[in-house]
Amino acid sequence: MSVVPSSLLPASAAPHFRGRIGRDMRSGHYAVPRRYRLHIAPSGPGCLALAVTHGLLALDRTVPLTVLPPIPDTPDGGYTVLRPLYEASAHLYGGPAAAPVLSDHWTGRIVSTHVPDILGDLALRFRGDGPDLLPGGHRDEIGTIAELCARDVDRAARRAGAARTGPRGSEDDPLTVLLAALATLERRLSDRPYVLGDRPTLADAHVWSTLVHLDTVHLGRLTPEGRARVTAHPALWAYARRLTAEPAFGRHLPRTHGWR
Repeated sequence: MSVVPSSLLPASAAPHFRGRIGRDMRSGHYAVPRRYRLHIAPSGPGCLALAVTHGLLALDRTVPLTVLPPIPDTPDGGYTVLRPLYEASAHLYGGPAAAPVLSDHWTGRIVSTHVPDILGDLALRFRGDGPDLLPGGHRDEIGTIAELCARDVDRAARRAGAARTGPRGSEDDPLTVLLAALATLERRLSDRPYVLGDRPTLADAHVWSTLVHLDTVHLGRLTPEGRARVTAHPALWAYARRLTAEPAFGRHLPRTHGWR
């Protein structure tokens, strides 16, 4: 299942590998403790959402986590340490060895680089006694929240920090799109501790990681007026800071981050 539409992933992050973790041995890849390793670089919302999901499910012993430096060490935006996995997984692979990667220790190859699939497989195949992050009655709603974060917050904020594409205040104005999305999240969080109620779900992994990226990357590129309007959502930003204090959310943020 997908919890972020593939069409909303940036072109540079288009997945090369789309393996899935199945239910049993007949699927090839199936849930076995310590067979897989998750490699992330917590500088973007996708990797941060994976880190949050991994933390909420307490998977340190089941699916070991490798946290890479936030800045890639190759000119194409990849990581030298991931290059052997990519080259073992695709003959004459010439693209960037980018994070995230879910790798298979048994084969030395990549299972997936596709954030939505990895999120779904962690939540469904490795849950164990952990929280239900993809409750059956809310999966469509979680997908809608994920789409809102990717398209109307992250993408709109990126566009708003660059040249405007429509008249100010119009439906095509990226700042207008961004503010409408933040207002939707503000209303949700005005009377509940988490996006869907009193327990965390994958919706919170998406929203929190998107807000971190908005704060650390996009906010400084907006005009002073734009920054003031973005930050004028008290319930939303209080939620973001409160979750940062929870280990599953905040442990991979730099100690210098303003929310730590």
